[in-house]
Amino acid sequence: MSNDSQSRSARRKQAQSTKKGKTKKTGKVKRIFMILFTIGLLLALGVGLLFSYYIVTAPELDASKLSVPFSSKVYDQNDELVADLASDEKRTKITYDDIPQVMEDAVLATEDVRFYDHMGIDFRRIGGAVIANITGGFGAQGASTITQQVVKESFLSQEKTLKRKVQEQYLAIKLDQEYTKEEILEMYLNKIYYGDGAYGVAVAAETYFGKKDLSELTLPEAALLAGLPQRPSGYMPYDHPDLAQKRKNTVLSLMVQHGKITEAEAEEARNVKVEDMLVERQTEKATPYQAFIDRVEEEVREKMDGAEIYEDGLKIYTTLDTDAQDNVQQMLSNEGPIAWPDDELQTSLAVTDTKTGAIRAIGGGRNYQKGGYNYATDINRQPGSTFKPITAYGPAIEYDKISTYHQIKDEKTDFGNWSPNNFDNQFRGWVSARYALSRSLNIPAIKTLQEVGVGKGQDFAEGLGIDFGEDGMALNDAIGGGNTGVNPVQLAGAYAAFGNEGVYNEPFTVRKVEVPGEGTIDLTPEPESAMSSYTAYMISDMLKTTMTEGSGRAANISGLPVAGKTGTTNFGDVAPDSWFSGYTTNYTISIWTGYGEDNSRGLSDASKDIPKQIFKPLMTELSQGVETKDFSKPDTVVSVDVEEGSNPARLPSAYTPESRIVTELFHVDNQPSKVSKTFQKLDSVKGLAGKFNEETGSIDLSWKYGDADGVTFRVAASIDGGESRELTTTGDTSLEITNVNQGSSYEFSVTAISSDEDAQNSDPATVRVDTPGSNEEPEEEAEEQDESQEENTEEQPEDEQQQENEQENQDQTDDSGNDQGNENENDSGNNGQGNNGQGNGGQGGNNNGSDEQQTPEPPQEEPPAQDQPADQPDQQPQEEPAA
Repeated sequence: MSNDSQSRSARRKQAQSTKKGKTKKTGKVKRIFMILFTIGLLLALGVGLLFSYYIVTAPELDASKLSVPFSSKVYDQNDELVADLASDEKRTKITYDDIPQVMEDAVLATEDVRFYDHMGIDFRRIGGAVIANITGGFGAQGASTITQQVVKESFLSQEKTLKRKVQEQYLAIKLDQEYTKEEILEMYLNKIYYGDGAYGVAVAAETYFGKKDLSELTLPEAALLAGLPQRPSGYMPYDHPDLAQKRKNTVLSLMVQHGKITEAEAEEARNVKVEDMLVERQTEKATPYQAFIDRVEEEVREKMDGAEIYEDGLKIYTTLDTDAQDNVQQMLSNEGPIAWPDDELQTSLAVTDTKTGAIRAIGGGRNYQKGGYNYATDINRQPGSTFKPITAYGPAIEYDKISTYHQIKDEKTDFGNWSPNNFDNQFRGWVSARYALSRSLNIPAIKTLQEVGVGKGQDFAEGLGIDFGEDGMALNDAIGGGNTGVNPVQLAGAYAAFGNEGVYNEPFTVRKVEVPGEGTIDLTPEPESAMSSYTAYMISDMLKTTMTEGSGRAANISGLPVAGKTGTTNFGDVAPDSWFSGYTTNYTISIWTGYGEDNSRGLSDASKDIPKQIFKPLMTELSQGVETKDFSKPDTVVSVDVEEGSNPARLPSAYTPESRIVTELFHVDNQPSKVSKTFQKLDSVKGLAGKFNEETGSIDLSWKYGDADGVTFRVAASIDGGESRELTTTGDTSLEITNVNQGSSYEFSVTAISSDEDAQNSDPATVRVDTPGSNEEPEEEAEEQDESQEENTEEQPEDEQQQENEQENQDQTDDSGNDQGNENENDSGNNGQGNNGQGNGGQGGNNNGSDEQQTPEPPQEEPPAQDQPADQPDQQPQEEPAA
């Protein structure tokens, strides 16, 4: 019994223990469930509260906005209103009864096949969209009904946010409750944008097909119109007929799928080409700001996920300078300063702020039409030599720290199978980077890119907004002749970085956008460092030389620190493109001229100059009354005097001629330190001797010199301590001096000089030669004689002195007359040097000198009356010797 009792007791304890364990497990599960339930409830409550907030703050259904676009407003750089984008649009309002069945079927099959069955939102479609987005990625399929699209286009932004989606669905349900399905479809077809400025199906039918009555629409026409609203610009029939054809066929397939038409009808409609359906495109005259606004439209659409400036009621704050835009339009008009050669020639340009990248004005083309081809933003043309700073010299300075003096040999060069030439088919040998860029030489630019490497060149250019595509950069991009194309907006952005100390700003037209109910969105791009400040400064300095000495001289503006570069593309003898890009520290302008999309038509010489003809007056006008600072030289750049022609760069020596010294820019880490030994001081002549030849009455000079190749000798003389005058330059080491005044002392100097300026002149060697009768007395005797002469002069009566003076003058006249007579009688008379009519009776003529030269006598002042005997040696008329 006791054993049995103990057994039951043990079993009871075991049961109680098991029960407690189960109770503990059940308690944990309940707690977890309660926690999850509470969390879920709180989340649901939070979501409900959030959704309630979104619904409460949703805009009211304004009937006036349900069938017309929601107007957007555009403001300039000073926040002044310049355009109301919906106020001027053409609209033709229709009613439901005007909509043909084929149009309704096409729209419903494409946009909302269950339109007549749902309550404004389609839960089945929402579910399908969720599954499609999970399997195909976010955005694979949308779930918006026609009702939702009417709400979105009327009251909400295009942003894909939870708030906008909740408000859209709430307002769609509300709209479905307050209006009939027919009224909602009517709103949709009156409101939706079909591209090319067409709002509403009625305007679209007239724009594309020339039909004012919708009942005339055919099946392929209705299918094309039904497919356009998804991407009006992408499926634009005039611009992208192939894409429009595919979209039309997609709509036809959907109509077959949903039982609106038969496969046979669809196949017949597919065979109709879009191009055959369209009428000639009708464009409206653009406003002065239209090209700019078209760029604004592109930016807003790209940066705000498909937002439409003509539909979304945005406040768009731009960078537009209305004065600059007016000037640009004037330049491109037929009333401007340009003599346009014909109506087909096109020109476009972009004006940007050098410091910020803000686009101040856009010239989309001559006689720009709304919705037309914007040549400032849409072309993709070879840039020619405007690429040289971007793809060649900029990278070489940035990565290799070359100087503006860097020497490159301009010579005929084969780069593989490519044998380019310079614009004038000439080569100049060794030239500096500055010279090569300013004169737009091709070979040095290609060699420079080859030296720095195409890979580095591409990295540098891409930092300036240049896109080389999948093929990448090629060597011929050094001169802008590769497959890479640009437009004026891109090129202006790249050049502005050189004027902005190396900081690149992507060109932009939109500063910020205010979205109804969403606040303000900042669209200003962030600045990026594209290069070092030393690169930017050195390129700018070289491009200033281009303006003053090189290919940009015609565009230079006196008194304004401006840099710039020309560019021309060539295909054989045809030059289809001409460019000019220039900048100051305030503005950057890039201009293109060509024949539209026809790049096979060449420009005349006059047409090639049009970009320069536009740049000069436009930049002058923009800079009027504005302080324009020069480009700032950074501490990493030094100006160094170097000896021209030295390679590598050498400092000038003490003997380098000034004409052979140039100042160039170097990076502080790569400046020259060695002194050139090219120019030296010549050795002086040796053994200079002079002797009076009594037989001939001349003075013979002679000297010695070592290697006299490339050396000549300059001979000068002074008489009786007077001013030294050059007599002649000779290549010999001897010289006969004729026409000597006996009784005078001569001092001759001989200096060795370099014939080709390769060395500094030598120090002069001198020699004195006294002629017979010269004053050779000791100094004391000469002084005594002077005193005696002075005393004798004082004692002479006044009339005696006058007689002596008259006699002296008469003697001089007789001597002169004799000389003239000898000259006339015999050119080589024995009593004088007949060549110049000068002579001395005691000197015989001599023409045997190896290097004779007669130097004209300098003009003599009339001797004043003197109280001195006429027979004194130092009072005799002196003649300059002839060599």
